[in-house]
Amino acid sequence: MAYAITQTCCNDASCVSVCPVNCIHPTPDEPEFGTTDTLYIDPRACIDCGACADACPVDAVFPVDRLRGPDTVFGDLNRDWFRDHPNDHAWGAPSFPRSLPAEVGALRIAVVGTGPSAGYTAQELLRGTSAEITMIDRLPVTGGLLRHGVAPDHQSTKRIAESFASVFHDPRLRMHLNVEIGTDLTHQELAAHHHAVVYAVGAAADRRLGIPGEDLPGSLPATAFVGWYNAEPTVPADAVELSAERVVVVGNGNVAVDVARILLTDPDRLAATDIADHALAALRRSRVREVVLLARRGPGQAAWSRAEFLALRRLPGVEVVVADHPEVRAAIEAAAAEAEAEAEAEAGSGTASGAALLAGLPLVPHDGDAAPGPGRRIVLRFLSAPVELSGEGRVEALTVERTAPAADGRVEGTGVRDVLRAGLVVRSIGHRGVPLPGLPFDERTGTVAHRAGRVVDPATGRPLPGTYVVGWAKRGPSGGIGANRACARETVGALLDDATARALPVPEAGRGDFERLVRKRRPDAVGLRELRAVDRAERERGEAEGRPRVKLATVAELLAAGLRR
Repeated sequence: MAYAITQTCCNDASCVSVCPVNCIHPTPDEPEFGTTDTLYIDPRACIDCGACADACPVDAVFPVDRLRGPDTVFGDLNRDWFRDHPNDHAWGAPSFPRSLPAEVGALRIAVVGTGPSAGYTAQELLRGTSAEITMIDRLPVTGGLLRHGVAPDHQSTKRIAESFASVFHDPRLRMHLNVEIGTDLTHQELAAHHHAVVYAVGAAADRRLGIPGEDLPGSLPATAFVGWYNAEPTVPADAVELSAERVVVVGNGNVAVDVARILLTDPDRLAATDIADHALAALRRSRVREVVLLARRGPGQAAWSRAEFLALRRLPGVEVVVADHPEVRAAIEAAAAEAEAEAEAEAGSGTASGAALLAGLPLVPHDGDAAPGPGRRIVLRFLSAPVELSGEGRVEALTVERTAPAADGRVEGTGVRDVLRAGLVVRSIGHRGVPLPGLPFDERTGTVAHRAGRVVDPATGRPLPGTYVVGWAKRGPSGGIGANRACARETVGALLDDATARALPVPEAGRGDFERLVRKRRPDAVGLRELRAVDRAERERGEAEGRPRVKLATVAELLAAGLRR
């Protein structure tokens, strides 16, 4: 019986490299890689060896005959993908780990950040070179979006952090947490102690709607809401108020789906996860019964992944409906007819459009000016653009303008406006990078200016010696966790090319000098021993409550736990 890849796929392609028959696609050297929701296993070529399941860092691979209930759909999804993407599974040119000439000597490399892109970067360097690594993070804990971005009910996705544990514990790696570059240390000081510096700082800011009332209390970016339920230390415990019956989430990507799901999931189910204690308590008191997912465009342009949306439809005790609209109804009917025709021809594409995924959901009138009806439900409201937030002292309503598809493929306003009564509005329209002191920044893309990972001077196009970027700070907020693996490989490749060409600057001071500088600037910097103490404290708290861990939610709590080692 063949294996199938399921919802929690991280796309880092660990499974691809161990498959003896090359039946997992798209591979990192194929054009579709990074554009699909998951990777796929061809059941016709799979030999049932199980190597992919053993290699998967997020436990996403299972034998098809062991899939149960709603998960049985993934057997069909894996099979159907290959109908539209036939592949002879021929082997490409072999690739070998990079290495450096012996005369280059041991490099000292700083990696700023400890999230997935930083982890993959350090992993590449430690496996392929004799480099000494310094990892730095502004927070007292590691993980980045793995800890503070992945939804708590996606525990299997968080398991990829275990693959980085050996990296963080490597004797050639030193860790300095609770240290911020640009505040505690400058880029120039960091560069003076290392041959190269790699920035893996993500995209910390959020995109704004640019409408009146956006800064009213009760209007939040998704970054704050997600940080709130994930115990991100810079987000206060009282950042979210759930006293209203309706919440509007502007956006329809995976993060918007996460927000809607967490708001309406039974708190007893969340109590078995690592959700922040303050968020769990607030959700138990919550009066929210309706979440509206608002989108300017139609269902064909929905940005959620197929797997995440299918999971949303299976949320116990929650009805998912579509706000009725002539254009939306027509799009769903057309997509359903196309899917039926493909099925009859046995040539399904396996890439169901956003509209096709809505087939079978109730189309209902939605009066956002009235109180929500009985029960809990998620309303998918397409072709509605936010215009203004209003309220006395805090958000009480969102005015939206109905939109319609334009000839150029975009949408335009129709002039018809509706009012949605809501006590909380979460904008989930994307992340954006922030400028880093001492580095060039591309305001247009919200990324560090670079070429293939080498940071460049925009005025001259010349690389800044020994300075590199990886992850969302490099390519913008796109791609899931696993996409950072190929991204890191490209950046590390550029760094090693420069090292081989003797293009890296020679550090002015040694490793010991840098550690003394860190202790001087940040006496409360956190190292590996303190990090281990925090991990033990959280796991012990979790064990007492039958949970994977109970997170410490403030910097003060994290530092105190680190001192109790």
